[in-house]
Amino acid sequence: MANTAKGDWKSQQHGSSGSQTASHTASTMGEKAQEFGADVADKAKETGSQIADKAREIGSNVMDKAREVGSAVADRASNMASTVGKKAGEYTSAVGGGMETLGGSIRDHGPRSGMLGDATSSVAKSLESTGQYLKDHGLSGLGEDLNHLIRRNPVPALLCGIAAGYLIARATRR
Repeated sequence: MANTAKGDWKSQQHGSSGSQTASHTASTMGEKAQEFGADVADKAKETGSQIADKAREIGSNVMDKAREVGSAVADRASNMASTVGKKAGEYTSAVGGGMETLGGSIRDHGPRSGMLGDATSSVAKSLESTGQYLKDHGLSGLGEDLNHLIRRNPVPALLCGIAAGYLIARATRR
C-alpha cells in the first residue's frame, strides 16, 4: 500500500504539472491561432481592397470605351442622316427637273386645240409648275406647305388621313 500511495502522489504531481503544461500549450496555441486569424483577416481585407480597386478601374475603362463607341455611332448616324438628306434633296431636284421636262414634252407632242388640247395644256402646265416648285423648294418646302395646309384645314386633313390609312390597310391585306 505504501507503494500505491507513492505512485498516486507521483501521478498527481505529474498530472498537475501535465495539466499546467497542457494549459500553457493550449493558451500559446490559442494566441498563435488568434494571430494567424488576424493575419488572414488582414490579408483578406487587403486582397478584397485590391480586387475592388481593380474592379473599379475595369468598370471605368468599360464605361470610357462605351462612351467612345456611342459617340462614334452617333457621329456615323449623324453623317449618314446628313448624306441621306443631301441625296433626297438632289433626287427631289432631279424629279422636279424631270417633271418640267415631261410637261414640256407633253405640251410639244400633244394636241394643241380642242378639248384634248385644253387637257394636254392643263396637264403640261401642272407638271411644269410642280417640277419648278420641287426644284426651288425641295422636300423641306413641301413639308412646310403641307404643314400649313393641314393647320388651315384640320378636318379635311384628318379625313384624308383616315382614307389613306384605310386604302393602305386594304392594299396590304391582299
